[in-house]
Amino acid sequence: MAKNDLQGTLDLLVLKTLDQNGALHGYGIVLHIQSASNDMLRVEEGSLYPALHRMEQSGWIAAEWALTETNRRAKYYKLTATGRRQLQQTEESFDQLVKGVRAVLRYA
Repeated sequence: MAKNDLQGTLDLLVLKTLDQNGALHGYGIVLHIQSASNDMLRVEEGSLYPALHRMEQSGWIAAEWALTETNRRAKYYKLTATGRRQLQQTEESFDQLVKGVRAVLRYA
């Protein structure tokens, strides 16, 4: 997979997580992806936070500081209207990629 495809997959996972769960801090996003994938996917902080920053700069997500359940300050991220449109496009692109890979795997 090209780096853009991998980066797009992380974007898809983060956008979908925020769409399904509402506002979450970075660690909450990591936990959701890990849990929803039955521990098959693990997102490292070194990949997540640059992606969150890039998505915030693109206007796909918005962020604000708030207190966590344990009274710690954390940046919470939420999906924007632009992010919802991006999520739809990214899901469609990912579906096409999966169909293409499956076609190649079945080719005899």
